[in-house]
Amino acid sequence: MIDLRSFEVPTVVKHGLGAIANLADEARKLGMTRPMIVTDQGLVRAGIVDEATNVLKADGLDYVLLDSVIANPPISLVDGAADIYREERCDGLIGLGGGSSMDTAKSIGVVAVHGGSIRDYEWDDPNPLVKPIPPMIAVPTTAGTGSEVTLWAVITDPDRHIKYNVGGTALIGPKVALIDPLLTLGLPAHVTAGTGMDALAHAVECYTCAYAQPWPDAVALMAMEYVSDYLRIAYAQGHNQEARYKMSMAAMLGGMAYGTESAGAAHAMSQTAGGVRDNVPHGPLTAWLLGPVMEYNYMGEPEKFARIAKALGKETRGLSVWQAAELAVEGVYELIRDLEIPSLQQLGFDESEIPLLAKLAAADPQTIGNPRDIDEAGYVKVYQRAFDLGK
Repeated sequence: MIDLRSFEVPTVVKHGLGAIANLADEARKLGMTRPMIVTDQGLVRAGIVDEATNVLKADGLDYVLLDSVIANPPISLVDGAADIYREERCDGLIGLGGGSSMDTAKSIGVVAVHGGSIRDYEWDDPNPLVKPIPPMIAVPTTAGTGSEVTLWAVITDPDRHIKYNVGGTALIGPKVALIDPLLTLGLPAHVTAGTGMDALAHAVECYTCAYAQPWPDAVALMAMEYVSDYLRIAYAQGHNQEARYKMSMAAMLGGMAYGTESAGAAHAMSQTAGGVRDNVPHGPLTAWLLGPVMEYNYMGEPEKFARIAKALGKETRGLSVWQAAELAVEGVYELIRDLEIPSLQQLGFDESEIPLLAKLAAADPQTIGNPRDIDEAGYVKVYQRAFDLGK
């Protein structure tokens, strides 16, 4: 039997300025009569939840509002929300927000159809998911995670102090990603920076990982180009609609680059470190780690890193492959400086934690896909470099 590679996109992507106005229509097309809206208090205060619910009310569509999502959603949040989903007889999900809200919505769907607890569905081989989640619409309000099209959800287990992945199959994919860049206009500059760099990290890691394929490679490169061209503008001009639109597309493309596969060392590090400090935002943490990881990795895939340099706007004519590959690393460090990404120290980590952080990263499944062999000792080196950069 030949071991076939595959790539699947189960999500229909619909995008446009003001796309939220179509929310009720999209819900009805999926057969929803009582969806659960999964979101957070920040979006309630910002008025974005009202934008969504007003559309549903105007169409006479009933809904249940769950607005208790927090960053790095824990097992208890998902399991409790799944109980509400069943008790309220909901028949669909609307994940409205950043990655935490969309990942929570996916995970509620997993528990709603499979039973038990979301802790029972940590990714493994064979995959524990055997049923599709209920129909789901993902409405991103940041431009970074790409969770609206990924086949993964990231959940925090406070008991083990780790984040773990659920999914890796089209069974967890939203039916529709409804992308309205206008919903991102109010993002603070630091959130724009962190989420945008997360989109870049998805693209870079998936493009260079051991599981890379032509289709995700193509969308990853386009995501890199959009980030290079528009993230600084979105950071400096928060209401620049063109920049917001292109960054929304960058996030979607970066998420699509994942497919059913993994990322690499940067995400192995940020996900495990985020389990140790669950109050640390994923975007800035991943952003700060991306440069040191690329500095370590570029010799594993020099041709691809040379191509990344071009995508980041670097002039590579007349350079050797190795020289061009190094420019990719330089391009990311320049972005980190321009966007004022906080250091590991500023995010609350201490050098004394390096042995623990390296041990956790080495045990993360995403280590397997890294383009250069890395073990616990390698992670110690990368973490040390990341801390040194913050001094």
